Amino acid sequence: MNQKNDAKDFAEGLCFKKFFLLFVLGSLVGSFYEEIVFFVQYKEWTVRHDLLYGPFSTLYGFGLLLFLLFLGWRNKKRGVVKTFLYASFLGGLFEYLASFFLELFLGMKFWDYSGMFLNISGRTTVPFLLVWGAMGTFVLKVLYPFLSKWIEKIPKRIGNVLYVLLLLFFIVDMSLSYTVFVRMVYRNRGIAPKTFIGEFYDKHYNNEYMYNKFPILKGK
Repeated sequence: MNQKNDAKDFAEGLCFKKFFLLFVLGSLVGSFYEEIVFFVQYKEWTVRHDLLYGPFSTLYGFGLLLFLLFLGWRNKKRGVVKTFLYASFLGGLFEYLASFFLELFLGMKFWDYSGMFLNISGRTTVPFLLVWGAMGTFVLKVLYPFLSKWIEKIPKRIGNVLYVLLLLFFIVDMSLSYTVFVRMVYRNRGIAPKTFIGEFYDKHYNNEYMYNKFPILKGK
């Protein structure tokens, strides 16, 4: 009896473990989505992830978490129309703020919609708000209920090991990636490293390496 319950109680309900695994999945799918869209638009296959190691675009992972954190709690009681409107607003606000803070702290514009229809300060557009709304509605009403059940079916011991390994990997990868980006900004401003960490970054993650790793940075 205890073994049976033990096999079914991994990541029950709206908990951090489940949110984190969905964040990983969203980051993975988001990276491939970006690459496919870029290929359709420009007929060129290029890397679109934002971490040094692994095919992950954490922007999409955080976007998925945003939907779950703010709209997941009353998801079953909320209608599709309200979900779409709320998701459109949250997605657009997230994209706008992400663009703003990336430019503020890194001095780079990773996307600029200034020339697009109904853009909002070049950071997002009304059509993209609708895309966010559609994606959020699909995630909350279709994808999340399906994935939630499958995640809870993972045997507890296997799930906990997977969770710990992924959590440690992402903590290291995200910390390293984001600090390397910051060091790149300082390096481009002519600011010399003040610690051995900065010197290590300049040696192993120089501009040539970063431009090859992240083609989107070229011309930024």
